[in-house]
Amino acid sequence: MYQPLMCALSHPLLPLLIQLGSAAQKRVSRTLREHSAEERSLSTGHAGSDVIYAIDREVEADLVATLEAEAGALGGIVLIAEGIGENEISSYPQQRPHADCAWRMLVDPIDGTRGIMMDKRSAWFLAGVAANQGPEASLADIDCAIMVELPTSRAAVADQFVAVRGKGLQAERLSLLDPETPPIPFTPQPYSGPSIRGGFAQIARFFPPGREELAALEEEMMALLFPDAAEGEILSFEDQYISTGGQLAELICGRDRFTADLRVSLFQSPRFAERRIGHVCHPYDLASLLIAEEAGLEITAADGQPLNAPMDTLSACDWIAYANPQIRAEVEPVLRTLLQKRGWI
Repeated sequence: MYQPLMCALSHPLLPLLIQLGSAAQKRVSRTLREHSAEERSLSTGHAGSDVIYAIDREVEADLVATLEAEAGALGGIVLIAEGIGENEISSYPQQRPHADCAWRMLVDPIDGTRGIMMDKRSAWFLAGVAANQGPEASLADIDCAIMVELPTSRAAVADQFVAVRGKGLQAERLSLLDPETPPIPFTPQPYSGPSIRGGFAQIARFFPPGREELAALEEEMMALLFPDAAEGEILSFEDQYISTGGQLAELICGRDRFTADLRVSLFQSPRFAERRIGHVCHPYDLASLLIAEEAGLEITAADGQPLNAPMDTLSACDWIAYANPQIRAEVEPVLRTLLQKRGWI
């Protein structure tokens, strides 16, 4: 049903990433066709702070089988993925010492599990690879990445993105209706205008706790940015896409202008000193960060510094993405002032 990405970029592990992404796409499509929502959403345990569902396990099994078959010829791969291996790190071929592997691979097999298992909205297969420099490797070391859309059963097309550091990105759109239709290349264009006013721009607040505080931050930010707002004017729209990969895809394709995920900063603030903290973003959610960077997005940590994090599944990380430098210049000073006032940074 699906055709693999036909890519002009070059990297030793890019064919494998494309193979893995295509397999995940096929598996999710088959699962949506053959299993009920109740079957897909059966919990099979926990990994880190997240729940692992039946649909996750199916894609993970394909991932492991492919790596076991292919990794040896590539010099060995250390896989970092939620719920796979001891401490969520494993090596392929199995039993190969981590230090003897040529590569490290950070993967989120289904980013947006809850949306896709209920057939509500696309999830994403995310992966990034770096030369194996040991456990100190970070997102900044990733030199090749892929994002593959895992579409709902109602979708007619699905997007795929690949990037190699310093060489740009390539995007293609697959037809899900006609298996003979070749993938159609397209060039993603982040929004190029000077303002978030009137566009999709949001601070992530997917679930409690903390939604009240995050909404209040956004309300104050918008009031300070646009004190001249007319009565009844809609200053911005929001899209709480419960997938970091999905959020980045919306920015890459110009549909969103600004997104910030600041849950870590909120939960580490004095306001939450004696309160239960909630779920946050982790580095594996940002395994395809390179693609957003190669697309030209301005992406920072909560304090405005360049975004980086360990290549792992457990570290907590915030991120802020601006569609272009003009929007960053508009939003960042106001947002930073508000974060400082609240003691979040």
